[in-house]
Amino acid sequence: MKERARILVVGGGYVGMYTALRLQRRLKAEIRRGEAEVTVVSPDPYMTYQPFLPEAAAGSISPRHVVVPLRRVLDRCRIVVGEVRSLDHAARTATLTTLATDEEGGDPRRVEYDELVLAPGSVARTLPVPGLADHGIGFKTVEEAIGLRNHVLEQMDIASSTRDPAVRAAALTFVFVGGGYAGVEALGELEDMARYATRYYHNLTPEDMRWVLVEATGRILPEVGEDMGRYTVTELRRRNIDVRLETRLDSCADRVARLSDGSRFPTRTLVWTAGVKPHPLLAGTGLPLDARGRLLCTPELAVDGAPHAWAAGDAAAVPDVTAPAPGDGPRPLCAPNAQHAVRQAAVLGDNIAHSLRGEPLDTYAHHHAGSVASLGLHQGVAHVYGRKLKGYPAWFMHRAYHLSRLPTVNRKARVLAEWVLGGLFTREIVSLGSLEHPRAEFELAAGRKPPRDPEDDPKGSS
Repeated sequence: MKERARILVVGGGYVGMYTALRLQRRLKAEIRRGEAEVTVVSPDPYMTYQPFLPEAAAGSISPRHVVVPLRRVLDRCRIVVGEVRSLDHAARTATLTTLATDEEGGDPRRVEYDELVLAPGSVARTLPVPGLADHGIGFKTVEEAIGLRNHVLEQMDIASSTRDPAVRAAALTFVFVGGGYAGVEALGELEDMARYATRYYHNLTPEDMRWVLVEATGRILPEVGEDMGRYTVTELRRRNIDVRLETRLDSCADRVARLSDGSRFPTRTLVWTAGVKPHPLLAGTGLPLDARGRLLCTPELAVDGAPHAWAAGDAAAVPDVTAPAPGDGPRPLCAPNAQHAVRQAAVLGDNIAHSLRGEPLDTYAHHHAGSVASLGLHQGVAHVYGRKLKGYPAWFMHRAYHLSRLPTVNRKARVLAEWVLGGLFTREIVSLGSLEHPRAEFELAAGRKPPRDPEDDPKGSS
């Protein structure tokens, strides 16, 4: 190994955290002797376990229990809360900004490294739909999940207190665009929560609400198979959820959802979960990318043609060596999901340690075990090792699998305790929308009128 190996990990999500965790274990002696240093640059000081975001939005799990503090888990790594703005891999330097950048005069910092791990994750894939940027709500972060929960409950409060039928109808119409995991699970959990909450409103019933799922293709949840996808559509429709297949959102300007099938309806809630795309940082690295903007990687998780650069997860196009190559063409790529990301991170951490020690590298190979999805409390679908499950067994498997994947015993114990307590007591239906404007009360007391948020206007004016 070199006199001192500086390893820079860009991103603190699945791959970033698990790779750094593996490195601090594999290089424990080298780190202690000062021969290796691992720096993690992340925009947040925590890793979000995204599969539990729908349950956090529904109130089944506390928001702080679906995030893992990086400083606690990566106690032998250097954590920098900031964002990498540019990379010069030829010179082995990264330019980044931190929370103190503006206070220090706005000059970005330059960090030198010997080994680079690119794990910035992905961002929401949006389309130029009129009104989407103004009124759409994402579902990739814990802040968005909790904001959506508060928003849904606030809409129910608006509908309960208004005498205007148009305002009531718009408040009780909830549109979700995208039939993948994020959209279906978020819709299933929130509809289940809202239906339960109506029992505490004297003038609202589940039938008053309109839930719409818009999917551009002819099926939803392709990961669980065609049969389970059809079952999911049937189950959602049985719950009075309007599933629109082969339909696109053409516009949501003026808070009116207009679909490609000619439908239009006012709504104050439009959740956009129509896929993700690689982080924009990758486009400016000068490293080889595939047609979708992901880093071209070898089965050893090294960036192809770029020594000392590594990647995995959403940012990487990794060949699936367990799948047969079609003729003379390239092998299929690993799906960008959590199942691969966690396992790739372990191999990636090992391979960096192997590389520093001059040892042979491991090849990433994982046979896809299957997929599970939750549709609300005690409801789910699963296709695991060729077996198809639905209803309570699938829901139970969903919880058991993701509990096993959740990092740290601390978080596992807290989530399990919340599930046990949730089975003994009723759901919480409290909206804490004021968390989004915590200084509003004080500003009013101090004689200053807080700036008005157009989203708070029941009629949706801007």
